[in-house]
Order: sequence, then structure tokens, then C-alpha cells
Amino acid sequence: MKKTIGSILAVMLTVSTFAGSFTATAAAQNPGVHAADAAAVSSLPPLDLRTMREVLSGLPNSKATAALVYVGTPTDSWMGASGVADIASNAPARADGRFRIGSITKVFTAAVVLQLAAEQTVDLNKPIQHYLPGLLPSEFPPVLVGQLLNYTSGLPSPVLPDHLGDEEMRYKNWTPQELAELAFQQPMEFEPGTRQHYTNINYVLAGLLIEKVTGNPYEVEVQSRILQPLGLYNTYLPGSDVRMIGTHAKGYQAIQREDRVELEDVTEGSQSFTWAAGQIISTTNDLNVFMTALFRGEVVPKNELEHMFTVPDVPVWSKDGADAGQATMSMGMMRTEINGMTFWGKTGARPGYANGMFATRDLQRKVVYSVNSTDAKGPDQNVLGLKIGMAAFGIK
Repeated sequence: MKKTIGSILAVMLTVSTFAGSFTATAAAQNPGVHAADAAAVSSLPPLDLRTMREVLSGLPNSKATAALVYVGTPTDSWMGASGVADIASNAPARADGRFRIGSITKVFTAAVVLQLAAEQTVDLNKPIQHYLPGLLPSEFPPVLVGQLLNYTSGLPSPVLPDHLGDEEMRYKNWTPQELAELAFQQPMEFEPGTRQHYTNINYVLAGLLIEKVTGNPYEVEVQSRILQPLGLYNTYLPGSDVRMIGTHAKGYQAIQREDRVELEDVTEGSQSFTWAAGQIISTTNDLNVFMTALFRGEVVPKNELEHMFTVPDVPVWSKDGADAGQATMSMGMMRTEINGMTFWGKTGARPGYANGMFATRDLQRKVVYSVNSTDAKGPDQNVLGLKIGMAAFGIK
């Protein structure tokens, strides 16, 4: 799993106990605002734009070619960009540019499923086998819909065929069913509900669930339920289109040659391998609008929204059985605490783009960023993304 701001900086807090079913209860004093979060907000330092500008200076460099940032408080907001949109032309990156948001897509997918749960079209406590009969092997145990969304399903990940080269993989158009077939050739990783393992296959199945119960393509449901109502006109789901449409900074991957490092343009590529787990294209401003509306209960009804702010009380699964700490992920998001401050949000990456969106629960501080990392899918988070997050929340 890709390291995130939370995994590098913070110890994650468990906010509720997983007991095999999913029943949300709003906070007693202020629905949607936990007491611990409210206390954390009081310790937030003032927004320091001078430090943020310093963090963004010096691009392009060997680690990133550009960066885009939105940061906001209840009274102020700031958007900035640094670096170049194209290393050949040296055209400057624009703060309103689009980028591939990667796994931040999961927040949208979880929101749609929770809307369907609020409409009583989907039951989080029913097995996914009820909705998608025959997709999982018969020997697999029941896997609840809610366990997909918070990564406690125990389902294995796809293992790619050895014959696929990098270029073929980049442009191959996968179907969700193909991904499921590749995944389910492997055994279950653990008994559902007993561990957490962050994997895309959970959200591939969530996308198939959305399609099954609505009768519409996944992309249509996200568009009609979230993008259109919120006016997210710079956000779209590319489907089979490998291009990025509109203003954007190109994404690059550093490639080690015999005597030098070259930057390969990886802007184009099929997003079908991630599909409902990672295909969306957006902007920092649109993601801020989405995150703000989501946290306010304007996207998902507040009872169901509590699932997105609830982390199961289970350990993280590790292949070798080593202690990997406690769960950090909720349904669609993650919770991070450092220096008494609590943040919710999500990171996401696609080749050439490393991104994040985080906020305090009551939206006193928000940040959305995209870094045109030269190794976005590498084992470590781009240092610039880490620095942006720290500067936004005043972490020294």
C-alpha cells in the first residue's frame, strides 16, 4: 500500500468498535462533529501562506515537475501552483489545472453506495454475494457490503499475467469482471471483519454493486448523484478514454537508463485497472467543493455519513503476520491524528500524479493538493506532498 501523510506522520485513532454490522450514530452534541475533533481544532495555528509558498518554490526538480494546492479556512482560501505543465515548452503549471486523482475516487464511490444505503436500495449488512451472485467463488465466506467499503473483506487482489509489459499494461482496457477473475484465483487473505487490508478490489466490487442495483453504468451514477448536483464541472470520469481533457500539467515518470535518468510522459493511459477505485479526473477547487459538501452532510445523509468517519477496531493485515498496527481506513476515507489535531481525507496516485485532500472534521482547515511526482506510484510518498500537508495544518 502506498504510504500516505497519515502513515508517515501520525498514529491513527480508532473511533468505534467493529462488531460485524454497520449502524451509524451521529455525535450527540453536534451531528457529524466528534468531541475529539472539536478539541483538536482549537489548537490549529493560523494559516501560514508564506511557509506554503516556500514549500512550493524550486519546481521543477528531480522529484516533481509541478504542484497545485488549495488551502482554506472558514474565512480565507488560497490556490497556488508551481513548476511547469510541460518540460518541453516550460509552460507554467496552472492552479486550476486538472489531474488524475487516483484513489480519492474511492471517496466518491463510497458516497454513492452510502446514498443507496440511505435509500434502502443497498443493505450494508448483506453479503455482496446477495447482490452479485456467482462472482465470488462458492468456497468464499459471506462478505458484507460494509466490509468492502472499509477494507475488512479479506478479498485477495488481482495478480497480473507475467506476459504483460509496461506499455501493454498502460493502455489495456480491463473490465471489472476480468479484475475479479484475476483476484479470485487467489485464496481469501483473512476471515472477513477480522483485519483490514487496503486494496482496490473492494471498490471494483462496489462499482459493480452500484451498476447492479441501479441498472446504470457506474460513471452515470457518480455524475448524476455527485458531480452535477455540486456543479463539479471540471471533474469527470474518463472511462475508456486514455487522454486528459482540458487544462492540465503533464505527468512524468523517472526512468533509469544506463547512464542517465529520463522523464517519460505518462499523462495518457487507461484507468480501467482501477475503475471505481481510481479513475476520476478533477481539480483542487472541485475536490474542495466536494469535500466541503460531503463533510457538511450535503452528499451523504448524516446517519450514513458517520460510516465515513468510523474506523473499524481491527489490526492491519500483513502477509507475513508481523504487527502492522491498527486499522486507519473508514468507508472511503482515513483518519489521522498528530500533535492533538485530527484530520480526515484521502490520498491517491496515478502515474505522474500524487494527490491528497484532508480537512478537520468541522472544516476549520482544508487542503487539497496534486504533485506531479516523478515516481508517483513508487514505494514512498513524494516528499513535497508531505510538506504541503504539514504546512497547511501548521505542523512543524
